[in-house]
Amino acid sequence: MAHYAFLNDNNIVTEVIVGKDETDTTHNWEEFYGAIRNQTCKRTSYNTQGNVHTNGGTALRANYAGVGHTYDSDNDVFYAPRPYASWTLGTNSWLWNPPITYPDDGKFYDWDEDAYQADNAVGWVELE
Repeated sequence: MAHYAFLNDNNIVTEVIVGKDETDTTHNWEEFYGAIRNQTCKRTSYNTQGNVHTNGGTALRANYAGVGHTYDSDNDVFYAPRPYASWTLGTNSWLWNPPITYPDDGKFYDWDEDAYQADNAVGWVELE
């Protein structure tokens, strides 16, 4: 079983489906599914996150594609929408990184973009 992402004209994922396993070589399945929908179709790996394959295999296109994600054709990767204006996209992991490292004290935090914009030394707010 393999997963395939359909892209609109702006390379935004509109749908992800389960399709034929990539080991079935009777067709180029990206082209096959794309022709049915008349959309660009790219295979995506459910087991790939942060450009690492969770089962020790080869990472495919950096991240599993989700609806609303972007496909970067120059780098052949998927990445999620930017969560906050201050976060930057890591070009090794293709994950969004906060400007301040998440605290490593065992507590739980949420990002507060307004707090960060007011004072670039803060941003993580402890959850109660």
